[in-house]
Amino acid sequence: MSEKRSIFEEVSDADAPRPAAQPGMIDKDRGGARRAVRAWQIVLLILVVTMILVGGLTRLTDSGLSITEWHPITGAMPPTTEEAWQSEFEKYKAIDEFQLQNQWMQMEDFQVIYWWEWGHRQLGRVIGLVWAIGFFGLLALRKVPTGWTGRLALPGVLGGVQGAVGWWMVSSGVTQGEGMVDVASYRLAMHLGLAFAILALLAWNVFGLGSTERDLMQARRAREDKLFGLSTGLLHFAFLQILIGALVAGIDAGRSYTDWPLIGGQVFPPDASVLEPWWRNLFESPGLVQWIHRMAGYLLLIFAVIVWTRGRRSPNPRTRFSFNLAFVALLLQVVLGIVTVVYAAPLHIAIVHQLLAIGVWTAILNARFQAAYPRATSVRG
Repeated sequence: MSEKRSIFEEVSDADAPRPAAQPGMIDKDRGGARRAVRAWQIVLLILVVTMILVGGLTRLTDSGLSITEWHPITGAMPPTTEEAWQSEFEKYKAIDEFQLQNQWMQMEDFQVIYWWEWGHRQLGRVIGLVWAIGFFGLLALRKVPTGWTGRLALPGVLGGVQGAVGWWMVSSGVTQGEGMVDVASYRLAMHLGLAFAILALLAWNVFGLGSTERDLMQARRAREDKLFGLSTGLLHFAFLQILIGALVAGIDAGRSYTDWPLIGGQVFPPDASVLEPWWRNLFESPGLVQWIHRMAGYLLLIFAVIVWTRGRRSPNPRTRFSFNLAFVALLLQVVLGIVTVVYAAPLHIAIVHQLLAIGVWTAILNARFQAAYPRATSVRG
């Protein structure tokens, strides 16, 4: 009969080796998958910012309708012979933009706008390739952090949708006999809005991957709910203003009135409701669209002051700094917007205005992230 043993006695073999705790890949602090995934997301973020700027320049140089067809794969190859170039030029000559606006163009002029649009589309293909290689490569290597598969897949899925939306936009201007010399402004707004949504997803991923999951869980306990809600509202308001700005760009409304603070010498533009039916004026009346953009900008600034006043009272220094930065960026954007109007939106000022919009958008996102995951500061500083 076996000897009785105390319930407090160690029953396992004391000399047997114990397996070391293996932290998940997500917890490997500054090494492993988390660091590699973040680097990949930063590369995508930079490419998307570049894409937005190239798209803006394509619009400002009136190059967006130079390629009249959409071939996702074969379209990657530009014309390489004189015959191929002539074929592309003949297709462009058949659309309304050439017939009504650009009949003065020679082959050399056409090639300039063609390269802008080709570069814009090619950059989209590069972004898709970088996403696919990174995503499926990380999956194959089992380096995707736990719970991140969907978050990393979504920007790629939306990128594919963006390509289709881009062609849907271009097709609205590739017309014959309809009098269209530009793309539909509301389609341009959807195209730009989706680009900023993808940018937001990538930026949020970059912010989240900058800390371990353990640190994020700890920080989430100190979340500043009211400040998070206010910054979310500011983000949505800024997004609306970006969409209205796209409407302005789509019909060149920024060049319709160049006086400020009045518009056409009045508080309200004199030709705000000249189109029928009335709702078309909201998208196609240069005076009304520019006026709406101005009013939305003033309201956005007022709301930003409220959010900033609340944000600067945060007990967390990093959170206070992020809200200060977002407010300063927005204030600079308002000033630059006025300058853009007064100088009739020249290319170099207009593209800086768009670049600063990206900066404001990212700064608000960062402030929102800091409110959601405030970083504790040591008493020692």
